[in-house]
Amino acid sequence: MFRKIGDAFRNFMIGRYGQDQLGTAIFVSGLVCMVAGMFIKNFFWTSLLSILSWVLLIWCICRMYSRNITARSKENRIFTTFLSHLKDKEHRYFRCPQCRQTVRVPKGRGKICITCPKCRNKFIKKT
Repeated sequence: MFRKIGDAFRNFMIGRYGQDQLGTAIFVSGLVCMVAGMFIKNFFWTSLLSILSWVLLIWCICRMYSRNITARSKENRIFTTFLSHLKDKEHRYFRCPQCRQTVRVPKGRGKICITCPKCRNKFIKKT
């Protein structure tokens, strides 16, 4: 019986996006808002956190069941790139003013002349 239910769910999920890092972050944020709303006694903040938690959880479910895989993977790629920039303590990231290419340079070098590897444009930034 459980095998049939599992097979039916697996067939339902064919062609759908599923769970990823952004979906997990949205889900955890929704749960945190829900738990925080339980401990706050102010009616305004409790209702605001409750509404926010439901919006986040519904957004997570809609992303998970979405059939637009390219858009969801693009959103997840942007999110994971943002997280990797936050975690990288040894480098700074700049965009080339000419071609918008992201350039990674070491932190703590003062003012340096950065050469874009794509268009060879030179620009000066403080690291």
